[in-house]
Amino acid sequence: MSPRYTEHDQEHYERPRRRTRPRTKDRPSYDDAEEAVVVTVDRGRFTLDLDGRRVMAMKSRPLGRKGVVVGDRVRVVGDTSGDDGTLARIVEVVDRSTVLRRTADDDDPVERIIVANADQLVVVTALADPEPRPRLIDRALVAAYVSGMEPILVLTKADLASPDDLLATYRSLGVPWLVTGRDPETGEPREEDVAALRDRLRGHVSVLLGHSGVGKSTLVNALVPDAGRDTGSVNAVTGRGRHTSTNAVMIPLPDDDGAIVDTPGIRSFGLAHVQPEDLIETFPDLEAMTAECPRGCTHTAEEPECGLDAAVARGDADPERVDSFRRLLAARYDSTSW
Repeated sequence: MSPRYTEHDQEHYERPRRRTRPRTKDRPSYDDAEEAVVVTVDRGRFTLDLDGRRVMAMKSRPLGRKGVVVGDRVRVVGDTSGDDGTLARIVEVVDRSTVLRRTADDDDPVERIIVANADQLVVVTALADPEPRPRLIDRALVAAYVSGMEPILVLTKADLASPDDLLATYRSLGVPWLVTGRDPETGEPREEDVAALRDRLRGHVSVLLGHSGVGKSTLVNALVPDAGRDTGSVNAVTGRGRHTSTNAVMIPLPDDDGAIVDTPGIRSFGLAHVQPEDLIETFPDLEAMTAECPRGCTHTAEEPECGLDAAVARGDADPERVDSFRRLLAARYDSTSW
């Protein structure tokens, strides 16, 4: 059979092949890269803090789909002057010390990283207006323990309700707590309460987490007077706050003595990434008592031969602490009440 094209036809000539150019195995070393911290993320652009100046940057292609989040320490190249119109390039994300994660709900396999490299999780909840939601507090504590962060419970609007009942719920867990109220004349947080909170945050990178309307941004403005975070009110019909913070932002504390991360108000906190063995490891005193548990024990109250029950019966474990641990464990599986 004769060929389809002759040597005189244009189609006869071989067309250029794709990717004929040899790729080099050598990659840039980026020896001149500078290290910075991501302070906020907005639609694919990253605002960095580099030696006290704000630098806009984008993610380089070799990073692929690797996420870059607030709190990340990154290496950047390009124009790092911070002048208007300049854009640097993030070429590497430094290994993270901690990662605060959540999922949209408990059966969502996709983890969302909220903040990296923070060492304190400040769970902010109002004692009234809006009403406290202990289930969310429990879930935030689980996330803090599993990520290796120190949790702190901050109760706001103490001028409207007593904190005693809520604090009693968490006393056996040993969670540090602070109570803040509002000055009757100005409506702003009391100065002595803000000073106590500032002392607790000094020298740390702390994430503020809570529902909309609980007063996170108000506390941020009190801690950092020039922060300029928007504040909102609570809807009288739904009892829920209005979103005022739309994205997480890291704000340095005065005198460069630590930083706080203000996060948008959340409506849910999924824990699909947390397993029972992850949580028990964060309670070393209780984990030692599970050595006699049968294989596959989830350590819940429904387990017939859990070592925690045996330890309580012998008097080796504090029953209130075991109950508190199991309440946190139950929060991993129960998303019906927030």
